Amino acid sequence: MSEVSPSVFEIAVLPGDGIGVEVTQSCVALLDAAQKQDRGPVLKLTTYDAGAQHYAKGGEALPARTLDAARNAHAVLFGAMGWPDVRYPDGTEPIPQLDLRMELDLYAGVRPIRWFAGLPQVLSNEKARAIDFVLVREQTEGLFYARGRGEVTDAGEAFDTMKISRPGTERVSRFAFELAQVRQKRRGKEARVTCVDKANVFTSMAFFREVFDSVAKQYSGVRSDHAYVDAMALTMVNKPWTLDVLVTENMFGDILSDLAAGLIGGMGMAPSADVGDEHGLFQPAHGTAPDIAGLDKANPGAMFLSGAMMLDWLADRHDQPDLARRARMIETALEMVLARGAIRPMEYGGTAGTKAMTEAVIAALPEAARQLIEV
Repeated sequence: MSEVSPSVFEIAVLPGDGIGVEVTQSCVALLDAAQKQDRGPVLKLTTYDAGAQHYAKGGEALPARTLDAARNAHAVLFGAMGWPDVRYPDGTEPIPQLDLRMELDLYAGVRPIRWFAGLPQVLSNEKARAIDFVLVREQTEGLFYARGRGEVTDAGEAFDTMKISRPGTERVSRFAFELAQVRQKRRGKEARVTCVDKANVFTSMAFFREVFDSVAKQYSGVRSDHAYVDAMALTMVNKPWTLDVLVTENMFGDILSDLAAGLIGGMGMAPSADVGDEHGLFQPAHGTAPDIAGLDKANPGAMFLSGAMMLDWLADRHDQPDLARRARMIETALEMVLARGAIRPMEYGGTAGTKAMTEAVIAALPEAARQLIEV
């Protein structure tokens, strides 16, 4: 990519399967509408095939053309992929998102968890309204490293090996501390990074903690601490408003991110980013939801917030403040729609499907833009 900041950003759009297609179409429409509200850079969004259904039709889950497009794009906008009835010969599912993480070295999975006014208050404690933390999941190692490498022996034993390396843990720990510093400036609160592990049982996890501690010494302005993964699961339910930035191993992060989404009502408001040093992929944390696919029932909120995360990442990477303002406009428009309560996603007991939510948020963009100018 050119070092000169471009005026047009190439975005590879991979809708995937099930509701991934529906929420991606909605997000593309929202991004297109949002860029018409300012004079900032243009996003050129081009759609490419990938996913379980594409595999079922042609035998490829992630075609070379799609991988090349993702590698050459400024960013990847990703829907959701996978389908229960579509399997490889070994019984596993085609999951191109994992292949992309490895191919593009997307080592940091970023899962922001924030409660929005108008969402269900899952926890009865009023402090739950202040839930605002980020889970950072290492994504190239850990137990997921065993994918495709597992072994079943003649003795009737199965083995999947976890990998924890010093370089891998150092870079994801640095990412977490840098993120905590950014959040500190935005929120005006003390920054804290918590290492989530199982260091009392596993040598690999004790090593993960040791490396984390060595990185923590380089960030004197950010407090650091530790928590065992089982204790963290309890903390997430008992007092999640006390959390800031968490960093953890791949499998632990996979499990805790779903628990975290439940704290704010469900996966429909849980965005995510898969980020490396050179590439970024942005997707809702939910799956393809075959039970509601094609029924206009999916909540596109998580996809909208993922699109905003993409804009923020591009803004920071290419020094484009207009894109960051556009991200705030999208977030503000979504906040307005939810807070006013006239439109409520079906996921949360309302009547608004994908199309209605999309139309409402797009309609709120001009007011959101004016509000941001006034601020």
